[in-house]
Amino acid sequence: MTKKQRAQIVLDELEKLYPVQPIPLHHTDPFTLLVAVALSAQTTDKKVNEISPALFEVAGTPQRMAKLEEWEIKELIKEIGLSNTKAKNLKKMSELLLERHNGEVPQTFEELEALPGVGHKTASVVMSQAFGVPAFPVDTHIHRLMKQWKLTEGKNVVQTENDAKKLWPENTWNKLHLQIIFYGREYSPARGKGEKDFITKMLFEK
Repeated sequence: MTKKQRAQIVLDELEKLYPVQPIPLHHTDPFTLLVAVALSAQTTDKKVNEISPALFEVAGTPQRMAKLEEWEIKELIKEIGLSNTKAKNLKKMSELLLERHNGEVPQTFEELEALPGVGHKTASVVMSQAFGVPAFPVDTHIHRLMKQWKLTEGKNVVQTENDAKKLWPENTWNKLHLQIIFYGREYSPARGKGEKDFITKMLFEK
């Protein structure tokens, strides 16, 4: 079976499993999505969704976030990892959105990645899910599963992202990256034994 054939099977099976795939992080607009994704680094989406309502109630816009002191933001997000750094980044990010972008979330990778605490993966999620621009954000689930499915030899997420973009049509990217993440969580968790991982079995059974 060729790599392209394996990629097609993955696409077909995930479409059956997750025909409609909601964005896992709660948000109401591009700014709250940007904040939620930035907060999710080294923290579960579930934890971010637990703490974000209280944060967005008082700081759901760049204007309101920028007015808070760092310690006030930290108090609101203290239950998640790296809260000191994230509080600092959120304040500075909000100030720069006001200063450079009139309080709007920019719609280019370059401008997003110039914001504090916004790496390529975060920018990719915002571009794809807030603005509908084709992107393929690669998290640890995607990186691990694509290696498991022998769809990449990626030593890092950059190479894995490039391989994913070559294997699947551009119009599938925004949905497919979410489908793979949900499949990983449900059927092939990193710490599990993968008994439920039927796609891997389907691809490589003798």
